Amino acid sequence: MKACVIQPPYSLDLKKSDELFAYKLDLLKKCTPEMDLIVLPEYSDVPCATATAEDTLFYHQKYFDPLMAACKETAVRCDAVLFVNALDFVDGEYRNTTFAINRAGAVVGKYYKRHIPPLEKKIDVAYHYTEQYSEPYVLDLDGVRYAFLTCYDFYFYEAFPKIARKNVDVVIGCSLQRSDTHDALEIMCRHLAYNTNAYVVRASVSFAEDSDVCGASMIVSPRGKVLANLYGKFGLATADFDPKDKYYKPAGYGRAPAAHYEYIEIGRTPWNYRAGGSAVCLSEKDMPYPRLCAHRGFSAVLPENSLPAYGAAIALGAEEIEFDLWATRDGVLVSTHDWTLERTSNGEGYVFDHDYEELKKLDFGAHVDAGLAGLRIATFEDILKKFSSLAVMNIHVKIWDMEYEDDRMEEIVALLRKYDCADRAYFMTTSDKKIAKVKALAPDIAVCVGHDGNRPYEIVDRAIALGAEKVQLFKPYFNQEMIDKAHAHGIKCNVFYADDPEEAKAYRKMGIDTILTNNFLVVKTALETMDP
Repeated sequence: MKACVIQPPYSLDLKKSDELFAYKLDLLKKCTPEMDLIVLPEYSDVPCATATAEDTLFYHQKYFDPLMAACKETAVRCDAVLFVNALDFVDGEYRNTTFAINRAGAVVGKYYKRHIPPLEKKIDVAYHYTEQYSEPYVLDLDGVRYAFLTCYDFYFYEAFPKIARKNVDVVIGCSLQRSDTHDALEIMCRHLAYNTNAYVVRASVSFAEDSDVCGASMIVSPRGKVLANLYGKFGLATADFDPKDKYYKPAGYGRAPAAHYEYIEIGRTPWNYRAGGSAVCLSEKDMPYPRLCAHRGFSAVLPENSLPAYGAAIALGAEEIEFDLWATRDGVLVSTHDWTLERTSNGEGYVFDHDYEELKKLDFGAHVDAGLAGLRIATFEDILKKFSSLAVMNIHVKIWDMEYEDDRMEEIVALLRKYDCADRAYFMTTSDKKIAKVKALAPDIAVCVGHDGNRPYEIVDRAIALGAEKVQLFKPYFNQEMIDKAHAHGIKCNVFYADDPEEAKAYRKMGIDTILTNNFLVVKTALETMDP
């Protein structure tokens, strides 16, 4: 196979768009029938950098049709497979798309970029589809298996093992990557090729032939060897390779040969890594509203503040779970609502008057169902170990409400960071003093102002003064005016609580952002069937 990467000039000056687009078409004309694979850069329909959606769409609409016509003509003339990236209108929105064009000049596949950076979101490039689970997109053409990464996708190394397991031959990379050096880009591509046991064929653009950033269109083998690299030069680069020529090495000293990714799988220890996979939820900042929060887990049917209650709610699709934290006499953070034990267990007295080992001997399940006898109290760390990053955590820190001097704040924040879910959690407390303290300690973690019975209608004003991101309204002590005021200041509104479906619908119509409920499944079903 002879692969060709095309690297056209690129500019920040939109007035050069016609000139640079013509240059790109001239490069296509230089492709020859000896080429089997041709790859163009990202946004080949937008030849200069744009800063607004209006400009991006203007050039897309101006150049897309002639670009695609030229690409199809080139594929037929050269009897080659060709990949080109441009905007595509899909389901009422524009997506960053890599088009696969076969030797007959037909579009036979489309790869939608999986990671959309802030700049593309700013210019209204769709990204909501990326929030859904997906397998790596693999296209089989003429017996060659192609996988795809586009620009920002190259940075997410977690995806490489998943691509590798698809046994692909070539990874197509339509890119811009305008701020990385040639050295950095080469490192990325060599790393990708070595870890996927595939050839990487990456096409980009160049600001200037003497620039050491951007550019670096290249072809790399599974051994990590760079077969061609244009660096800053404008034009074409080619390399010959056998896509089925893989790299196998001993999988450890004295072991049989295997691909590098297979060697890695032998010793993988997943508890050492960031949470990943289809079950991982969006961050607190990115999780869309409105939401439904499982109050103390699915507490209508399972013991409240228990691992089974949290697990059931998450399995049923809860975007949020809410739980309460107390500290035992010996300082262990545990999840239970009351400061006393009688209602939720077979114990007696105050939670904070018992050591953790004493609480472990109590039964927190039999009072709900005999089949749950033996259920033990959950620690904060138990919850994080099981459910980190699977749902947003609304953490009601009861010891902060009580204004305890020993508020364990540093420990609580440190545990969220330890289990890598600080961006998927927020704190709730009634204490203004503790809110101010945690905002100073961990400004990246959102805080929700809780109901103070002595000044119930001041909750929104308190949130504004404290710089809090949320309020947790407490029925019936709120009204529409408070919700509207909160929203006017960018503050999200929770409400505690609604177990009745009609009440939940009424809150949703009022503009409540997150409804807390004990009866999660019933309320969820009702809200899903609610008229928009």
